Amino acid sequence: MLGALFLVLALLAACTSEEHGSPGGTGGGGGGGGSEQQPEAQPKAKLAASPAADAADVPPGDPVKITVTDGVIDTVELVNPDGKAVKGVVSGDKLSWSNTESLGYGKKYSYTAAATGSDGKKVQLAGSFTTLKPAKTPRATINPADNATVGVAMPISIKFPEGKVTDKAAVEKVLKVESSKEVAGSWAWLNDQQVDWRPKEYWPANTKVTVTAKLFGLAYGGGAYGKADLTTTFTVGRNQVVKVNTPDHKMNVYRDGSLFASYPSSNGKDADPDLNTPNGTMIVMQKDPVGDFSNPKYGYTNVMKKWAVRISNHGEFIHENNDNRANIGKANTSHGCVNLLEADAKAYFDTALIGDPVEVTGSKANMPTTSDVYDWLIPWSQWQSMSALR
Repeated sequence: MLGALFLVLALLAACTSEEHGSPGGTGGGGGGGGSEQQPEAQPKAKLAASPAADAADVPPGDPVKITVTDGVIDTVELVNPDGKAVKGVVSGDKLSWSNTESLGYGKKYSYTAAATGSDGKKVQLAGSFTTLKPAKTPRATINPADNATVGVAMPISIKFPEGKVTDKAAVEKVLKVESSKEVAGSWAWLNDQQVDWRPKEYWPANTKVTVTAKLFGLAYGGGAYGKADLTTTFTVGRNQVVKVNTPDHKMNVYRDGSLFASYPSSNGKDADPDLNTPNGTMIVMQKDPVGDFSNPKYGYTNVMKKWAVRISNHGEFIHENNDNRANIGKANTSHGCVNLLEADAKAYFDTALIGDPVEVTGSKANMPTTSDVYDWLIPWSQWQSMSALR
């Protein structure tokens, strides 16, 4: 009896073991139970690139950025078609990388990046993109030139001589003026190929100015893109303003608001508006020790005069004219220029800077806004309205 009881108990135990799934058995526990391996957790860090992988027609002026979430960037490499690395920097918080070197037009760039997640796991990213190949890349110019010293009325001028700018707002957004003294000013589009910046009032004397124009890779509209960035740094010199009230037959030169010199003059003929020295604020544009004032229209040729200071492209100069000495200081007999005696013309010539203002009043005619430089002939409110960002 004892042996039979032991056998029954053993069979019951075996049955119970199978129902709960023994190691290596075939019970309802799914073959292995608690010893089955769980799938490994995915890395927390996520890398992303802009432009995205396989992007095409990317403007080369757009920044390239590699960013990471839930981690920090370890390395990034962006290479050009020749395998040369494009310069770039990782941000201080190690959450992003961006290029510091410009890309080129019509090229393929490849990138690789690695990061470590907050969970300690490594992730990688690789891809490539191509930059656009524009239909045209017109050049641009900037004035004043580097290291120039200019007068207090000098505007900043950016010109596009090889084509019109359609998207003026896009261009204006990348133009920056920085000065050592606070100056209120505005950009204004004089036409489709020129944008100027001028201060509301004359520049403060002895101001250092830096201008940057991030034009490379910028869409101008009409399929045109910027050829190169522009930059210039110049200095505004002393404050010197020339004032000519034509009926007075004299030209006064002011320094810092005080009379510096006064020279007798003969200005444009009063009776003929076409020959007036026109009203308005012009600037000194050019200086020549000898200028050619021939004008066949009025019957004179091979007329050379000394100490010629151009104040407009309309035909007005300040210059020596000893041949007209009998009228200098007494009557207005010129064809629009300010005539001075030779010694006075030389004295003024030696003090003049490109960009000095020349203010003319008292004439019957006003200077037309049809030729450079007419920035100061435009009222400030109108000038502001000529910005593409207003």
